[in-house]
Amino acid sequence: MAAREQRKLGELCAFDKGRGYSKADIRESGTPIVLYGRLYTHYESVIQDVDTFAEPKDGSLYSHGGEVVVPGSGETAEDIAVASHIASSGILLGGDLNVITPSPAIDSTFLAIEITSGSPHYQLATKAQGKSVVHIHNEDIAEVDFSYPTTPEQRQIGTLFSCFDSLITLHQRESPF
Repeated sequence: MAAREQRKLGELCAFDKGRGYSKADIRESGTPIVLYGRLYTHYESVIQDVDTFAEPKDGSLYSHGGEVVVPGSGETAEDIAVASHIASSGILLGGDLNVITPSPAIDSTFLAIEITSGSPHYQLATKAQGKSVVHIHNEDIAEVDFSYPTTPEQRQIGTLFSCFDSLITLHQRESPF
């Protein structure tokens, strides 16, 4: 394995915030939308298919493909430090989502995996603020130290974890429990 580089995420990524949608905005059809609560219950490292929809509002933020989303609030500091890579364009990014657009040197799936399971996860958990509901902000994410290998190695790691996610999902569907 080649040497890893380390930088602050703020040096490697651009940041934005999802826009004003909530569970009440969900419709039977419309434009696909990702809401922060579904990151805890429905999505894995990579979001390819979205089964929730809303009617677009003025000023909405749409994915271009390649963004990584992190919930802005959650029940515990450990829960809040999860991330998913939005693989498709044209998806609405709902309220309370921190939206990260990595530079070309960072693979989006690798970044999502690292935030969820690597050293950045623990760094973010220590930055979460609040008692009954904890919050994390883009400024906190930007300050996280991020160690990364070459881009081809990042892609290999991302592909491996995506295969694991697919295998787990398949077994969950087949399980009678």
